Amino acid sequence: MQSDSKTNGGIHGTTILAVRRKDKLAMAGDGQVTLNDGILKHHARKVRRIYNQKIIVGFAGATADALHLSERLEGKLERFNGNLTRSAVELARDWRTDKYLRRLEAMMIAADAEKLFLISGNGDVIEPDAGVLSIGSGAPAAQAAATALMEHTEMDAVAICKAAMAIASRMCVYTNDSLTMETMEIP
Repeated sequence: MQSDSKTNGGIHGTTILAVRRKDKLAMAGDGQVTLNDGILKHHARKVRRIYNQKIIVGFAGATADALHLSERLEGKLERFNGNLTRSAVELARDWRTDKYLRRLEAMMIAADAEKLFLISGNGDVIEPDAGVLSIGSGAPAAQAAATALMEHTEMDAVAICKAAMAIASRMCVYTNDSLTMETMEIP
């Protein structure tokens, strides 16, 4: 995750990819942490489970901001009894309107057994059409690779996630091939 957004023009420094296919959801994040043009860490954990292990979140952007947003989402989940849709909408609303939260530089993907959302500070809560969602500097490569694999192979969600992230790590200098992955069965 890039700490200095002023020198790079935006949020950079990670790739998070979520793939939902058949009976499985897989979400992966690379492990590289960068500061300006240097690599500080190779094995960061940017994908984790929250709310009694029922929700998987992945984040891109400033680490402290992303962790704060993850905690805020968990608070919303507690308040709304685990309803991810309602919690995501309320978080996005707060993020867009609150003076403090508006300054946070991060994006997140949140998923449960039924829903998959991109949540941003612009007030966005976006559910993808095709079961593939990616954020961060390597997102275009990961999204394209995963979409192609979904359309042209029978690979499962985990295999697609691993292959697409490997492609992204070869194309994006802010993304490495040290992955953290969380999976979830879909009823």
